[in-house]
Amino acid sequence: MTIRVLVVDDQAIVRDGLVTVLSLVDDLEVVGEASDGAEAVAAVERESPDVVLMDLRMPGVDGPTATARITEGHPGVAVLVLTTFADDESILTALRAGARGYLTKDAGRGEIATAIRAVASGQSTFDATVGARLVAQLAGGTVPASVATPDPIESLRARFPTLTPREADVLGRIAEGRSNPQIAAELFLTVPTVKSYVNQVFTKLGVRTRAEAVALVLR
Repeated sequence: MTIRVLVVDDQAIVRDGLVTVLSLVDDLEVVGEASDGAEAVAAVERESPDVVLMDLRMPGVDGPTATARITEGHPGVAVLVLTTFADDESILTALRAGARGYLTKDAGRGEIATAIRAVASGQSTFDATVGARLVAQLAGGTVPASVATPDPIESLRARFPTLTPREADVLGRIAEGRSNPQIAAELFLTVPTVKSYVNQVFTKLGVRTRAEAVALVLR
């Protein structure tokens, strides 16, 4: 199946490079490009992409605003952020807006292609830099080397006391970008069992998607 991709970045040289690189991947088709958020929203209406590769900081309508408009009006379209910024505020803002994935611009063609496939299939995905920040958040933030690192599961249970230990474990793995099959393999569970845990977590947290769950963890 070919995945239709819309490239959004305010720098023409970056857009051109992404279009060229992605056009070399057999199962990806670049169906359009946009230089700001307003153009991105219009292009989604016009081109019906499967995935929007979205820059964050652009003049006019920025990436998070465009992401929110796209995910609200076109819930079947996945937004994958590609930006130079990996600070907590940028990550949180993007995830709250509905982005399913977050990469920094030092990602290579293979990593970008893999992330596009992941978000197109409904998964959340983060590169190593973002993943490390998520793990730090799950563990309660940065701590001195001389102090024992908090247990991420206990940290999540303290923040979300309605979760069982297993549900907190599943939430932590969701926040690290794991898919249901990956979680199932790591916890020695069946995929349907993991899906059941994920649904229970979503219900208890009052969220509908993995991205919303991750955004809640980052607050």
